[in-house]
Amino acid sequence: QVQVVESGGGLVQAGGSLRLSCAASGSGFIRINTMAWYRQAPGKQRELVARITSGGTTNYDDSVKGRFTISRDNAQNTVYLQMSSVKPEDTAVYYCNADVGTALRYSQTYWGQGTQVTVSP
Repeated sequence: QVQVVESGGGLVQAGGSLRLSCAASGSGFIRINTMAWYRQAPGKQRELVARITSGGTTNYDDSVKGRFTISRDNAQNTVYLQMSSVKPEDTAVYYCNADVGTALRYSQTYWGQGTQVTVSP
């Protein structure tokens, strides 16, 4: 079994910073491939925020370029999203997504349960 758990969400004032963490774990062998952050605001579709491959290649949605940074710690199977210069429009539930290889499957996508980020004006 594989679990993906987010943490670090909360309230932050516009212009401030927040750091989200996502840890993947399993009962047996796991290999973490691509990891990504998505977000979903009320009344909107879930959208990709940032993605990072196992080799460290990153890509970002245009709305967060220059403000957010995605990184990973392979030893801890953890991905981070450093959010800086946040805006009220960044308010959303943020979801971690991880492509995970196990002894049984080469790769399968897993989702975290989400963490709320609220940016006040």
